[in-house]
Amino acid sequence: MTTSKSIAGLIGPTLVAGAVAVLLNLGTWPALVEQGFRDPALVFVSGFPLFVAGLAIVRAHNRWEAKWPVLVTVIGWLALLGGLSRILFPTRLAPIAVRAVQSTGVLPAVAIAFLVVGAFLSFKGYSRE
Repeated sequence: MTTSKSIAGLIGPTLVAGAVAVLLNLGTWPALVEQGFRDPALVFVSGFPLFVAGLAIVRAHNRWEAKWPVLVTVIGWLALLGGLSRILFPTRLAPIAVRAVQSTGVLPAVAIAFLVVGAFLSFKGYSRE
């Protein structure tokens, strides 16, 4: 099994599960985000696992070819940068996140995008090729 398939097999179901959880609990997410981002220490600490996961993906899979595995690389870089931004700017991210979640349509659109990307990566990660 290639590195691309292995990592896609981990990221895909994780994105699907997260997206389904958001869509099933759409009404409670604004309150959850507001409460979670009210504590900069929580934002700071949550950045470390995201940073480490992104760094692990980038170190194992930094491929920039015009095929589906580039999606794994892009997600790795986004996780790395997302984790780093939480570590470096925990208090500045709170208002941005709260505004984004409270904007009508942003959260469902992001959740649906995660669902599609997660389903695609799950298919690639678990299909025979």
